[in-house]
Amino acid sequence: MRVPGGENLTRKQIDDYTDFVGTHGAKGLAYIRVEDPSLGAEGLQSPILKFIDEKIILEILSVLKAEKGDIIFFGAGKRKIVNDSLAALRDLVAKDLNLLISEWAPCWVTDFPMFELSNSGSLTPLHHPFTAPRCSIKDLKEKPLLALTDAYDVVLNGTELGGGSVRIHDHEMQSTVLEILNIEAEEAEEKFGFLSSALKHGCPPHAGLAIGLDRLIMLMTQSNSIRDVIAFPKTQTASCLMTSAPGKASFEQLNELHLKIQDLNKED
Repeated sequence: MRVPGGENLTRKQIDDYTDFVGTHGAKGLAYIRVEDPSLGAEGLQSPILKFIDEKIILEILSVLKAEKGDIIFFGAGKRKIVNDSLAALRDLVAKDLNLLISEWAPCWVTDFPMFELSNSGSLTPLHHPFTAPRCSIKDLKEKPLLALTDAYDVVLNGTELGGGSVRIHDHEMQSTVLEILNIEAEEAEEKFGFLSSALKHGCPPHAGLAIGLDRLIMLMTQSNSIRDVIAFPKTQTASCLMTSAPGKASFEQLNELHLKIQDLNKED
């Protein structure tokens, strides 16, 4: 990750950033100070340079379009940990060095993988098993970890406002996804039989998107937490101070729903 003008970061600041990425699972944070990129490796300063081939160093400078006065941060390890830690670091450094260039920076995030590996090594859906893959059934079976989905998130200033996806509408595709997840036919029928039946009878392609209005209001009011703007905030005990919920239900309400309250202090 290239940080424009980051060459002047002190060692203490870098150590603080190293501790910060550690809270996201990273085991460390390497860096290269770009003093003069025209000199190649000779114009750089870093304790890790001796471990990297000069051709790779020059390629890094070229790909990142490094300029004099920049600093380059490195993450190493599992892809998710590196992505999460560097993404969080990017946001923090941008605020610390006043690198934010727009008050409103919306974007769409797409090309989500269909599956990821769990800690046990088995496949698990990145979102859920009903998101439509953007590949054929044959490719999905042969290379499930390479499959991308028709899913999308809308993000504003680094905050996810909402997300959605195109759903699977083909019965064979849905069965294939469940099969890849090692969900046996009997279990699939028990849990998703209603869906399977609907897909067999025909289902049109369909998609959706849900936006969190509270998150948008939080950004518009420059609040630090969604709790500052949410309409009906809850306490840690899950009670609502505005409506006094949860409240007691009357006998008539319980009777209408065919419910009764059992006193656990009394013996049957």
